[in-house]
Parts: sequence; C-alpha cells; structure tokens
Amino acid sequence: MNHESRIVSVRHNVPSMNDNRRVALGIVRGAGGAIIFALPLLMTMEMWQLGFTIDRGRLGLLVLVLLPVLILLSYHAGFEKTASLRDDVFDAFVAYGIGFSASALVLWLLGIITTQTSFSSALGQIIVQTVPASIGAMLARSLLGGEHADEDERPGSSYGGELFIMAVGALFLAFSIAPTEEVLIITFRLSAVSTIVLALVSVALMHAFVYAVEFRGQIQRAEHTTAAGEFLRLTIVGYAVSLLVSAYVLWTFGRVDGLHLAEVARASVVLGFPAAIGAAAARLIL
Repeated sequence: MNHESRIVSVRHNVPSMNDNRRVALGIVRGAGGAIIFALPLLMTMEMWQLGFTIDRGRLGLLVLVLLPVLILLSYHAGFEKTASLRDDVFDAFVAYGIGFSASALVLWLLGIITTQTSFSSALGQIIVQTVPASIGAMLARSLLGGEHADEDERPGSSYGGELFIMAVGALFLAFSIAPTEEVLIITFRLSAVSTIVLALVSVALMHAFVYAVEFRGQIQRAEHTTAAGEFLRLTIVGYAVSLLVSAYVLWTFGRVDGLHLAEVARASVVLGFPAAIGAAAARLIL
C-alpha cells in the first residue's frame, strides 16, 4: 500500500466532525429527556424513601429487567439510528448511564443525597430514579429529535413490537404512581363491582385513545382485520399487559406484600387504569 492509500484508509477510519457532533447531540438530548421524564419523581418524597426501604433483591431484578427493555426500546425508538444488535446494546448502556448520572446530579442538587447519606441508601435512591430517567433518555430522539428526527428509518411495526411499546408506556406511568399511598387507599375503598367498572372503563379509554379519537399519530386499522379482531388482539391483550406490568411494579415496591390475592388483583386494576392510558399513549407517540 502506498503512502497516499494509507492516508485515505486512515481518514476513512477517523470519525468525522459531523459524526462526533451527532453523538454529542444525542447525548445532550438524552440528558434532557432523562431530566424531563424523571423530574416529577426526583422531587417526590415516596421515591426518596424507596431508596431506603426497597428490597435489594427486587432492586437488582429491576435493573436486570430494565436493560433488555432499553435494548428493545433502542431498536424501536432509540436516540440515534442503529444498524445491529450490538448498537442497540451499546445505546441501552449509554441511556442507562445518562439516566443514572442525571438522577444522581439532580438528587445532589436538591440536597436529597449529601455527604451524610450512606452509600447503600444513595445507590438505592439513584437506581430507582434511573428507571424513568433512562427511558426518557432513550425516547429523547422521538420526542426531542427536532424536524429531522422522523427521517431515520425504523423497523416496521409488528404485533410483538406494538405490545412491547404498550408495555413501556404502561411501565412508565405505573412506575410514576405505584409508590404513592393513594393506590392502596383507592384499592381498599373500591368494592368488587366498582373494580369491575374501573377495568371496563380502562379498556374503553384505551381503545378510544387509539382508534376512536382522532389524535395525531392515530393507528389505522390493518387491512382484512375487523374492529372486533383489533379490539381483541390489541386492546384486550394490551390491557392484560398493563395489568401484568402494574402487578410487577407493585410487587417491586413492596406495595402488595401481605395482601390477599383478590386485593393484589384489585390493586393491579387500580394501577392498571393509568397504566392502560400510558400504553395507549405510547402507541400514538412512538
């Protein structure tokens, strides 16, 4: 290889200024998304207390669940265009790092974490807050990407992909509300009939959000699919996903410890109300 060929080869292997700018812009947008999504929880006392009280085994499991969610979210709506699973894994860890750093910084700025806070408590508080923050970092491209954000090609929508997107929306809203005492207060105030009515209203709102109301990004019914078929395969299954997500989040936070199975189911329906709306909204936004 002659001298000029080597120079050309080296130049092709060196990232351009445009590539560096794009990466830097993606990180800045990710940080902005992390703070926007997590700030309400970063300023919520129940979330601070979870850093002290949450079971460490359940906290570790939450991290293990979150990472695959971020990888799949990168594939569907990451903060930069990816071409392989390796890229999605890398972006997932970047998003987690951004969410972790942003949560730690804001908690420190608010005086929640100080030099007197134990390492275990501080780590617990940060990790809990990293869940919404990292999701916000990953979704920053879709929500804060600017006028060119939609130009990147994304994988075609599939049934499994739509269910996953609904699960992410359900997770975000359920995670935001589950730590509050109000969920259990409402649970114990509802009768069996009221619980059934709440479930039916949740399903109706979930379906109306996506198909009946003409929101921007409204989903169009697939060809050769009846309205009843769409209702069963997406709305009903999506609501079931929302209930499962709600039950998992309640269990993670220890909100259903000591409750009977019927009470756990009722609490899941209560939290499933906002989770279902979050699931429907996620399909419209993402």
